[in-house]
Amino acid sequence: MRRLTFLRTVAAVVSLAVASLGFAQMAHAGIIGTTQVVQSAEHSAKIEKLQTLIASEQVSAQLVSLGVDPAWAAERVASLTPEELASLDGQLEQLPAGGNVLAVIGIVFVVLLVLEVTGVINIFQGV
Repeated sequence: MRRLTFLRTVAAVVSLAVASLGFAQMAHAGIIGTTQVVQSAEHSAKIEKLQTLIASEQVSAQLVSLGVDPAWAAERVASLTPEELASLDGQLEQLPAGGNVLAVIGIVFVVLLVLEVTGVINIFQGV
């Protein structure tokens, strides 16, 4: 009895498989425009740039200190839309590379002052 049920099941499955061979799968193709290719390449380049930035040790350390997992941040960057990516890239371009210029000047002045007081240099001799 079981064998007959098994044979009927197998026959039904094979019949469905053979019958479905007649249904042709349609492939849809279209022309990809130059602008789409260029936008895709720019998008990929921006994502790669941001992921390289996230992978740097300084940025990763800062992310960890803020409680953000760098791997999660890299995944989030990969899922950004082109509009979000352009906005983020524009904000990064506007940030100063060395931080606040006055802070850098102040630090340099303090270092020179310490070196002058310890007698390593004589830069403030004429002042």
